[in-house]
Amino acid sequence: MRGFKIFTGTANPSFTKELAKYLDVVISKASVNRFSDGEINVQISESVRGKDIYIIQPVCAPTNDNLMELLIMVDAFRRSSASNINAIIPYFGYARQDRKAAPRVPITAKLVANLMQTAGINRVITMDLHAGQIQGFFDIPVDNLYGSIVFYDYIKSKNLPDPIIASPDIGGVARARQFASKLNYGLIIVDKKRERANESEVMNIIGDVKNKSVILIDDIIDTAGTICKAAEVLKKNGAISVIALGTHAVFSGKAIERIENSVIDEIVVTNSIPFENRSSKIKVLSVAPLFAEVIRRIYHNESVNSLFL
Repeated sequence: MRGFKIFTGTANPSFTKELAKYLDVVISKASVNRFSDGEINVQISESVRGKDIYIIQPVCAPTNDNLMELLIMVDAFRRSSASNINAIIPYFGYARQDRKAAPRVPITAKLVANLMQTAGINRVITMDLHAGQIQGFFDIPVDNLYGSIVFYDYIKSKNLPDPIIASPDIGGVARARQFASKLNYGLIIVDKKRERANESEVMNIIGDVKNKSVILIDDIIDTAGTICKAAEVLKKNGAISVIALGTHAVFSGKAIERIENSVIDEIVVTNSIPFENRSSKIKVLSVAPLFAEVIRRIYHNESVNSLFL
């Protein structure tokens, strides 16, 4: 793998270290600094001419800084004659703005896709896009990995009595159904009404949860309002336990505090986004080996899809 180099932005360097350890490669050197006014300055510290480059940089908070850092690094590689520039984006920021849900609003996910292509990215590898159609916003290959692959063994190891999968809203039904089918579990839906962004009101449950071990599955846990309110309603309707699975631990605002004070038994997330875990209810599973294996397969022109079958 001599034509292969891994670089990291500043968003999640510990993730890159774990990924590089799995591949048994050294992280290549690049200097990423800020000028006194906040502008980002990047300098690649070694030759990348003719090399396949993999940049690991989730577009998480501070979202705009991390996005600009990624774009600037890509521009530096392109101007340094790199052969292929592959962006490893475990969390794709702005993915929730994927359509015109109201008059006179932007489709920011498409704007971000345009920026990435214009900067010079040749391929995007991400995980659990909030909306699958975002792949169509790009005219370059996009690998959208399934974060749920790391949850399967963990859930099976719990040996939960009478387990059932729950979608926290109508939009997540396809994701929950796929998960339920893989484990051969039943499926229920929590119907909710959202009054405004980051606020939700749970209305009712479609299905029976009495004496069930409920497993809520979602792609993003942001303020944790939806998950915590859903858990409360599920418990009131007879669920004996509620575990939530969320690929991306955004955890903004009072999310951690809300989780600690909720009736939810456990929340399982991945390390796609770095965060300080201050709750005994939160367990973190690593997806770095998954991304590392995908990089290896892409570099050797092997099937990525077979990894999920």
